[in-house]
Amino acid sequence: PQGQYNNRPQGQYNNQRSDRPQGQYKQQGLDIPKPDAAVAQEQFDSQRNEARREFQSKDFDKSVKRDENKKKEIPKTGNIQNKHSRVKPQKIVIEKKGVSEILSEEYIFNEFYNDDGTKKRLPKNRKADKALQVKYIPPKAVLTSITIPDTLTVKELAESLKKTSTEIIKKLMSFGVMATLNNDVDFDTATIIAEEFGVKTEKAVQVSEEDILFDDIEEKDETKLKPRPPVVVVMGHVDHGKTSLLDAIRSTHVIDSEAGGITQHIGAYTVRAKDKPITFLDTPGHEAFTAMRARGAQATDIAILVVAADDGVMPQTIEAINHAKAANVSIIVAINKIDKPGANPDKVKQELTEYGIVAEEWGGDAIMVPVSAKKRENIDQLLEMVLLVADMLELKADPDKQAKGTIIEAKLDKERGPVATVLVQRGTLRAGDSIIAGSAFGRIKAMTNDKGLSINNAGPSIPVEVLGMNEVPEAGEIFYAVTDEKVAKQLVEKRKFKQKEQLYKTNSKVTLEDLYAQIIAGKVKALNIIIKADVQGSLEAVKQSLLKLSNEEVRVSIVHDAVGAITESDVTLAQVSNAIIIGFNVRPGTNVTEAAKAAEVDIRLYSVIYKAIEDVQSAMNGLLEPTYKEVVLGHIEIRQVFKVSNVGTIGGAYVTDGKVQRNSEVRVIREGIVIHEGKLASLKRFKDDAKEVAQGYECGVSIEKFNDIKEGDVIEAFIMEEVKR
Repeated sequence: PQGQYNNRPQGQYNNQRSDRPQGQYKQQGLDIPKPDAAVAQEQFDSQRNEARREFQSKDFDKSVKRDENKKKEIPKTGNIQNKHSRVKPQKIVIEKKGVSEILSEEYIFNEFYNDDGTKKRLPKNRKADKALQVKYIPPKAVLTSITIPDTLTVKELAESLKKTSTEIIKKLMSFGVMATLNNDVDFDTATIIAEEFGVKTEKAVQVSEEDILFDDIEEKDETKLKPRPPVVVVMGHVDHGKTSLLDAIRSTHVIDSEAGGITQHIGAYTVRAKDKPITFLDTPGHEAFTAMRARGAQATDIAILVVAADDGVMPQTIEAINHAKAANVSIIVAINKIDKPGANPDKVKQELTEYGIVAEEWGGDAIMVPVSAKKRENIDQLLEMVLLVADMLELKADPDKQAKGTIIEAKLDKERGPVATVLVQRGTLRAGDSIIAGSAFGRIKAMTNDKGLSINNAGPSIPVEVLGMNEVPEAGEIFYAVTDEKVAKQLVEKRKFKQKEQLYKTNSKVTLEDLYAQIIAGKVKALNIIIKADVQGSLEAVKQSLLKLSNEEVRVSIVHDAVGAITESDVTLAQVSNAIIIGFNVRPGTNVTEAAKAAEVDIRLYSVIYKAIEDVQSAMNGLLEPTYKEVVLGHIEIRQVFKVSNVGTIGGAYVTDGKVQRNSEVRVIREGIVIHEGKLASLKRFKDDAKEVAQGYECGVSIEKFNDIKEGDVIEAFIMEEVKR
């Protein structure tokens, strides 16, 4: 019976069995009742069947739902437990199976291991039949198309085509193109080579630094455009009174400090007429300033053409007309010097009709105003005509767009560094903005207007002087205010590299191959020149003018040109290259002059550009026979300045070298730049007049028509000595 041994004391038999001999029961034949196996099996089967019936009865009411979901498809979830499976099943079909059937080996093999045509990975510990294993061979990739830029090197093309550089070079040679790994290949050539390998090409859309930095899309929304002042350029022949007219307009006396009646720098000024601002650009009128005048015309809206009533149309006047028409600017003719005897305005009008400029009273559309800059007659009428034309042009700009404009002038200041005069043409330029102009870049540290006052911002058509550039920008360059300094610096480096590369190619082609070969053959003679000027605009004008003097027999070769004073390195370069040095409004130091004498280098200094051009022209023609020679007597240094009533400014000076005479002509030099040229008004030793003061002595000096003497100025005394022919 079940449980008949349950009341037996624990361990009763265990304690006795250790002392009992083996096989004792068998020997004694004890009659211990044993459970019936058949009865126990029957009881177990009945309990299992009862539990199964109970489970099936609970699941019976869900049979309908089980039938509906019997073969329901569940979309792929992507969560595959078997990480070794190379092909993930796309669908899992749920079928109602019994427990024993699901766990059967046949079901597991058919469900997970049987090969149905897709690649499946068998477990490493299972050795399946080889017939069930499918060997996977990946398809071979075929290159059909590539995307390449406008230009790329042979090496880059080979990498794009998945070929060796040797194969590409052989293909190029078959088309007659000899190239190396680093040679550039244009898009068309690369396309032909790619087609030889059965590959099509597409041009890559490249985004340059300019595209990122510069916004050149013109604003078309009229609500964002605001009226701006007109920008006026004054053009005309030399000595026709162009600067006198500007002087009358600005009511200043800039002309008093100019040499020879010709303006030497491009300046920008803002004046007001009828409470409306007008911006003027002052460009010299001589033919030498072709590049400067052309640049000024491109930045302007209206051109005032100054023609002298007693002189008429001159070659430079015709040139100015052509530049104004090419720049598509409106022309207003100012017939100047009407107060002079022999003035004939009608003759000027008649001559202008030959060049397509017809006065309104003669049936044309050109506005002509007779003026007298000296007596300031009809100046207001001229300004009214400027405002009238400006209203007709409807000049507008968006002050909220990216600031953009033109570099009018640039120079290197000894104390302030690179200084640039800029004309804002669009947007608003602010102090602290980062600007880029050509290969020059920097952040604006200070900004001043034409009156020298510090300002924080400048809108369209306003000229300002800015500080903070890392180098002197080229006059005429377009500047932009940028926000991404990193990209701007990358663009500057790229531009510098291109400039060096272009300079190298140009020098190699002209100097080595063409010019040198002809000089050796005796066919061409070269005149080597080194140019140093005070500002970039003058330097550019001198350079362009001298290069135009080249002819079939003699070529002008500019060995070096730069802004700044003449240095010893310039003398060394001139000695090596057998060149002459032309200085425009700059002076060499004492040590530089001595070095030039020792090296026998000719230094020629000018304050009027066309005089330099005439001398170079005469030298090229072999006709240069100077009648007078400049002899420098000595230099004096201003150490103290005194203001004397009814006399002016007197400088207390010390003669540093040579001597100074009372009848000497003098130049006032400040930081290597000539700021005035004239004659001594007085020379004193203490309170007595002196005819001559030698080196090492102090003296007092005053200069005719010049009172702007400052401490530290150097006065160079010289005389013009006649040279026998």
